[in-house]
Amino acid sequence: MSKSPSKLRVIKKYPNRRLYDTEISRYITLDEIRQLVIDGVEFEVQDSRDGNDITRSILLQVISEQEEGGNPMFSTEVLTRFIRFYGDSMQSSMSRYLELSLRSFAEQQQFFVDNLKQLLNSNTPLHTLREISKQQIPIWKTIRKEFLKNLSRNRPNSEE
Repeated sequence: MSKSPSKLRVIKKYPNRRLYDTEISRYITLDEIRQLVIDGVEFEVQDSRDGNDITRSILLQVISEQEEGGNPMFSTEVLTRFIRFYGDSMQSSMSRYLELSLRSFAEQQQFFVDNLKQLLNSNTPLHTLREISKQQIPIWKTIRKEFLKNLSRNRPNSEE
């Protein structure tokens, strides 16, 4: 009997701090929790003693573990700003803003990846380069125009 794809995968956290994946019947690590997130698997982490949902707490542990690695995502300044929003009247607004921003970023990233795949799957590499350059020419013309305009403004007057 196969499980319904809409059914949440249940991970139990035991007092010994170990995580037990009930779907595959074995203990898993925080790195494996991270991989479930990356793979888009919907799951819930439950405290084995009382059944409470502690997913958020475990996800924060995953983030903390990733931040301790060699290439953290959050600077000290960003973390400081996050902490300042706790208890502030704007806390819920900030949370919603971050959610929407991350969703928008992910959508833009997917759009970019899809377009890149489409370009790379076109006829030839030369065709792909030509298409990319066509899209970039207006941008470079604008940049060049602004650069030259600023250059002429900042040039010392020859009559002085």
